Amino acid sequence: MIRPLLLFLLAAFATTAAAAPLKQSEAIATDARYYAAQHQVSQAEAVRRLRIQQASVAATDAIAAEFAERLAGISIEHSPDYRFAVLLTGTEPVADRRLKLAGSEVAVVFRTGARATRDQAVDALRKHLVDLRTELPGARGAGYDQRTGEIVLLVPSADAARFGVDTIRKRAEQVGGVPVRVVVNELLESNMLMAGGGRVDGISSTTGRRNICTTAFVVTDGTRRAVATAAHCPDRLTYRDAQDGDSTLEFVGQWGVGYHDVQVNLTDLATQPIFYSDRKTGEVRELASWRNRDSTRSGDFVCHYGETTGTSCAEVELTDYAPPGALCGGPCWPSWVTVRGPGCAPGDSGGPVFSGTVAFGIAKGINRSSGGRCNFYYYMSTDYLPPPWTLLTAKRAERSP
Repeated sequence: MIRPLLLFLLAAFATTAAAAPLKQSEAIATDARYYAAQHQVSQAEAVRRLRIQQASVAATDAIAAEFAERLAGISIEHSPDYRFAVLLTGTEPVADRRLKLAGSEVAVVFRTGARATRDQAVDALRKHLVDLRTELPGARGAGYDQRTGEIVLLVPSADAARFGVDTIRKRAEQVGGVPVRVVVNELLESNMLMAGGGRVDGISSTTGRRNICTTAFVVTDGTRRAVATAAHCPDRLTYRDAQDGDSTLEFVGQWGVGYHDVQVNLTDLATQPIFYSDRKTGEVRELASWRNRDSTRSGDFVCHYGETTGTSCAEVELTDYAPPGALCGGPCWPSWVTVRGPGCAPGDSGGPVFSGTVAFGIAKGINRSSGGRCNFYYYMSTDYLPPPWTLLTAKRAERSP
């Protein structure tokens, strides 16, 4: 007999006693409460905007394709009005547009004058990030800002004082050949492990200590079901439940180099496309779809659940971020997505990043101030789930035998 509470295993499974999973409209209404508080708008206006966000992906993808040779970035602006901004290279103007989405009209404004396309900037970032690390002592974090068309180079205050921000910027632009903005940041970055209370834990093969993680989404290889979490979590994971006891999750594999930070553990309890959006209140959602990284825009409003911090929501900032040092089993690729703080802490590793019932990614690491405040966290897009593993969504579950 399957233990009833374990049917809501980790951050991904439903229990017989749990409330029905939230559908898309209910999930958006829940996220809208966070949006309304942050942006000082009514609940109705927050719902309208989040519906537009969900419905706009195909439209902004089409704009990206139309202006591929000039595209520096697409972002969402929340003030003074909710609208999309398209940044282009060159000086030839493009007339603004209005899109009809989710029963509303929303403006698309075009701006010109960017010095490089997003593809050019990210390509330069890939090629020359190692050079920048070599020329300047200490770790470097760098990413691309679609709002401004600049590489954002994070440098600690010691280097800024020693070399000068303007000198660093000029040298970085000389090396990469693309516009650079230097931001002073102490680069206190780490994976989200090490502390907190959680649903799964295990003994780290590196430290020999018990570590805690959060789990993300149910995945499938077409025949088996499993749960995904972060690769830097312990291999052998145990779900602990005070009433029903422990359950061991069979380790399948982990991928944690360059652009990956994901681990897969089998369980026969992962039968539904359900994930916790707030385990502490028992709120669960039915996963409907996912967002590709290339379709993710600066300004997208996303939420995250972690065992330490609970649920928080904020805006995407950098869509092509390379964390500093060797946090990716060596140098990190500029493939990570950052989300504004302050909602992140150790123990949140592997947790789901989502909007409504759409998966965005799996949480990896955090950037903190010297006082411990979360500046931003970053996640691995679910684009990078290792084949043959894919997200189990409601439609896929319906087609399963």
